[in-house]
Amino acid sequence: MYYKRNLEEAILNFCQQYPVITITGPRQSGKTTLCKKLFKDKLYISLEDPNNREFATTDPKTFLLQSKNGLVLDEIQRVPELMSYIQTIVDETGRPGSYILTGSQQFELMTNLTQSLAGRTAIIKLLPFAYDEIYKNKKPSIEEVLYQGFYPKILAQNLNPTTEIGFYVNTYIERDVRLISNVKNLKTFETFLKICAGRTGQVLNYQSISNEVGVDLNTVKNWLSILETSFILRIIPPYYKNLNKRLVKSPKLYFLDTGLVCYLLGIKKANQLTGHPLLGAIFETFVMSELFKNFYNKVENDNLYFYKDHRGIEVDVIFDEVTFINQLEIKLSKTINSSLFKGLDFLKTQEQYQVKQSYLVYGGEENIFRNNINVLSWRNISDIFQENSIGIDLNTISTTPSPE
Repeated sequence: MYYKRNLEEAILNFCQQYPVITITGPRQSGKTTLCKKLFKDKLYISLEDPNNREFATTDPKTFLLQSKNGLVLDEIQRVPELMSYIQTIVDETGRPGSYILTGSQQFELMTNLTQSLAGRTAIIKLLPFAYDEIYKNKKPSIEEVLYQGFYPKILAQNLNPTTEIGFYVNTYIERDVRLISNVKNLKTFETFLKICAGRTGQVLNYQSISNEVGVDLNTVKNWLSILETSFILRIIPPYYKNLNKRLVKSPKLYFLDTGLVCYLLGIKKANQLTGHPLLGAIFETFVMSELFKNFYNKVENDNLYFYKDHRGIEVDVIFDEVTFINQLEIKLSKTINSSLFKGLDFLKTQEQYQVKQSYLVYGGEENIFRNNINVLSWRNISDIFQENSIGIDLNTISTTPSPE
């Protein structure tokens, strides 16, 4: 079953402007399926196939000219030297949309892109499904959504998430990690991955992770970089207008798929999330991953930060719009009460931050406007991005009095 991706229109538009389109992202995010759907007129070639790799390596010019309509080259990082030949061809022809490249290993792929195809390619980041791509006409429970995660193969084929993500992790650890970095002890790295999953949504404490895993700080930072490079997690910095020593300076860690987090935490059924001590952090991870997906699906860099000061006042998300900020708080609670607005209300009173719009995403079902704050159901997180900039038409949501 094919689910339409929010990126489709942007990709087709870029095909009219750039000779090369590069689609990168984690393994099993749907890159191959998307390319086969959008580019049926182009010859599809997987460079995972040893025969195709041999042809591409021994006779790259002939290989790249196999089809007049252009090529879709899957896992391009397997033959990185092809990019120099692609550069020569597109410089000669100048034809938009000639080559569609995909790759899962971002670090190696981007290194070769910057060397060979700078200015000639649009770079698209495809993450697993966004909520509104898969659940438009469905209303599953929070627990079901968080447990299943959003990897396309699981949802499209109705597979068991625990089993399938287990295969995914084994493939990632045993293959990609070895290719990206010289990780000698894969078992230790797997332990590190599980410990990080237990810290999703938390401020990073490098020393604590170092002590638990039994590796030095530099190794922890290197391995975190590998996970970020591989689209397994994202690290977001704290926001501060000026360099104020009272503010927390350590970044926050978020995984990009809640199904993966659940697997790493040993959660094997959706109902095991009910009452789980990390349910709030996993829910926050879901909202953050949706924010990242929305930015990437608009082919924009994210501008996400968090706020936390020495008094313990926190706001989960700060959108830095240069001359002002928008802010968002994430709460699992299904009941709206005044305590949920504490951090948002505080920053609105601080003139130096210039807050324009405030949002609360919560575990309930209604969208309302309360206390001058847009309160959104978790099912409607993508509504924040419906306009060209962050914002919601307040006339489209009901209004209730401010809380007592």
